[in-house]
Amino acid sequence: LVNPWNITELASSIGYALTMSANEREKRHQHNFLHVTTHTSQEWAETFVSELNDTVVEAQLRTRHIPPQLPSEVAIERFLQSNNRLLILGFNATLTEPVDAQGRRIDQLKEMELKLHPDLKEPLRTLCNDPKTTIVVLSGSDRNVLDENFGEYRMWLAAEHGMFLRQTGGNWMTTMPENLSMDWVDSVKHVFEYFTERTPRSHFELRETSLVWNYKYTDIEFGKLQSKDLLQHLWTGPISNASVEVVQGSRSVEVRAVGVTKGAAIDRILGEIVHNNDVKTPIDYVLCIGHFLAKDEDIYSFFDPDLSQVQAPTMRTKIASYLNRSTSNHSAGKSGHRPASCKVGQQASTIDKKAGSNENANWWSLFRDRMTVHEGSSVLDLKADNYFSCAVGRNCSLARYLLGSSADVVSLLKDMAYNSSC
Repeated sequence: LVNPWNITELASSIGYALTMSANEREKRHQHNFLHVTTHTSQEWAETFVSELNDTVVEAQLRTRHIPPQLPSEVAIERFLQSNNRLLILGFNATLTEPVDAQGRRIDQLKEMELKLHPDLKEPLRTLCNDPKTTIVVLSGSDRNVLDENFGEYRMWLAAEHGMFLRQTGGNWMTTMPENLSMDWVDSVKHVFEYFTERTPRSHFELRETSLVWNYKYTDIEFGKLQSKDLLQHLWTGPISNASVEVVQGSRSVEVRAVGVTKGAAIDRILGEIVHNNDVKTPIDYVLCIGHFLAKDEDIYSFFDPDLSQVQAPTMRTKIASYLNRSTSNHSAGKSGHRPASCKVGQQASTIDKKAGSNENANWWSLFRDRMTVHEGSSVLDLKADNYFSCAVGRNCSLARYLLGSSADVVSLLKDMAYNSSC
């Protein structure tokens, strides 16, 4: 970079450019060309809008009233009265077993190894075998963790915030957007490695679509100071111009590509489920439970029947367009899926990236008519009384209800399984 007001420096730089070797010119051109084609005005606009949306979510969390406790008896009663149920469950701090410290120092290695709560194995098996019930475990964990804990059940697994999806017994597929860029991973990894080395008892996870630095087991005050320092390193270095989002948890820092949230992935997940399960009865009951970060709480609003018509089209018309195409592919004998081993940036599902203006204007009629696998049936027929979104272990949330801990989740699912088998 040269100060254009400094005549001496400017003249010297022009002279250097005129005498530059062809090899160096080519290298500089490749570097600059890659930069301008990667950091486009569209990318800047998407990042800017995403940060604005984050601000809105944070403001909503600050001003929103604390939701009431989940009325378990009502939720179970509605569950039994429904004909096609969808249960969306988080994993960490929702279905995981408690770590019994018994007054001793926390066993970090044991707590880092996520395990399904032992009391949930039979209730989950009962619910999974119920033909009226579809279960999706939606987690930020990688595929191996979900396979290890849920491989024996008949359910859907959505790993890394829904970027990878499979029905147990089938192969993993990727639902990542076509233009997802992961060029920033290596540079962020170096920063995380550096802070892991200088922060005792911290660790980081390298996933396929994100990186997470966790300081849960460090000294509280020292961990907070280190996290602030880490954020400064990130913003002034590897992600200063990258299309990424930094998601701060209570004791963690996660870097993920722009647009990677559970709410953004659920429309693609639902489309795949409907296409593969050959749905004949509309979904008339949804229970969504999880210990989700604020960034991922957009999943709670996706199914909400009270969602305004301004917000709904951007998410739901994508499913309609997807199913319209998937149905034709299915009749032609094509799956329309690609395996999860495809490169990042390849499109793994046939979801339209944009919905037309006419679809946005008449979203509900199109949603009802185009999301049809069998004539006369639509995918969702959800009333407000049959939708239960529930945050676990959080006081401030966009969910309708709260549950105190994973023990409350265990109790709820046990009662559901018992009553559904009667």
